[in-house]
Amino acid sequence: MSQVFEREGIAQSFIDTEEKHGAHNYHPLPVVLSKGQGVYLWDVNDKRYYDFLSAYSAVNQGHCHPRLVDVMHNQASKLALTSRAFYNDQLGPYEKYITALFDYDKVLPMNTGAEGVETAVKIARKWAYEVKKIPQDKAVILFATGNFHGRTPTAIAASTDPSSKSGFGPFLSGIETVPYNNLKALKERVESDPHIAAFIVEPIQGEAGVVLPDPDYLSIAFAICKKNNVLFIADEIQTGVGRTGANLCCDHFDIRPDMIILGKALSGGMYPVSAVLCDDEIMRVITPGTHGSTYGGNPLGCALAIEALQIIQDENLIANAKNMGRLFRENLTATIGHLKIVKEIRGMGLLNAVEINADKDSDTAWNICLAMAQEGLLAKPTHGNIIRFAPPLIIDSDQMLEACAIIASVIKRF
Repeated sequence: MSQVFEREGIAQSFIDTEEKHGAHNYHPLPVVLSKGQGVYLWDVNDKRYYDFLSAYSAVNQGHCHPRLVDVMHNQASKLALTSRAFYNDQLGPYEKYITALFDYDKVLPMNTGAEGVETAVKIARKWAYEVKKIPQDKAVILFATGNFHGRTPTAIAASTDPSSKSGFGPFLSGIETVPYNNLKALKERVESDPHIAAFIVEPIQGEAGVVLPDPDYLSIAFAICKKNNVLFIADEIQTGVGRTGANLCCDHFDIRPDMIILGKALSGGMYPVSAVLCDDEIMRVITPGTHGSTYGGNPLGCALAIEALQIIQDENLIANAKNMGRLFRENLTATIGHLKIVKEIRGMGLLNAVEINADKDSDTAWNICLAMAQEGLLAKPTHGNIIRFAPPLIIDSDQMLEACAIIASVIKRF
């Protein structure tokens, strides 16, 4: 690695400290960041980079958006946390705002995306027993293969990725998978078992490498679930809040899921905020004592979430994501799409990927990312040979073209 990316002394000292004192549960690029603003990041040596990961789509509004910084300061100086033992003056307005924006009756606020997934599973199971009348402890939650819903015990029980799953059993029962983008398999499984409570799916599988479904997959899958009284739950933690050029990715497919899970950009990267939204007929199964979180629905998180969502609307970032994503794909298709090393360029909005024509066990994609970092652009491989590109939604056309030139020039060297 040091032969491809030369690390300077001050950066190396930070890396060595992490390696010594922290758990080794990540394999970061050897870049030590100290500042962010808009679409840019700076390292400890004051080198500037384009951020084409956006903290896995958490900073859709750009780094340190001034409106979010102001809200963070103002609310934190007044009241940050009460727990849900009491009411606070930010939670109700946030609940009213987010349910109106996404057109659902109720929201259950949590903190992280993984907590959102856990919450959705709990709601679906309780709904299964109280409303669908599935016998107690017999409910089954279906997930799509290739998924990534976090690394909690429930999420890894649903995972088909050995790196997330191996060594952590035994796994939670009542969790099964069906092939992603396979309507026949979903229909057969749902129709064969009256104990199926819900189907949880990412509209686009981000961590899997920005894997897009067939155009009719989600709409038909939704219809299959509806016909068989199975909840259709969309994990929009990475794809929601404007990332794909729509408020929700599911909007592209003209479906309204029974439940949606949001996180990441819900607070513009300033603070962990997640949410599960559904209508009264489902959410009413949650009663006092059945679910909760000390931090979920805290005043600071609620104030930030309202502002983060309003920024998306005020700055027309949904349309910008659509337009800049099209520019990204068209530019790279023209400049590097013909190269042997490029297997595919794909995506929707500003969630895109370049799949490298190399073995998944090779270090080609990793070395491309190291070389791009040298040239001032940060991205990261996933699943070995796929590079995900997801800049903040505020990026403009000049910045996009400059970034594309960096990506193309680097990939041409491999």
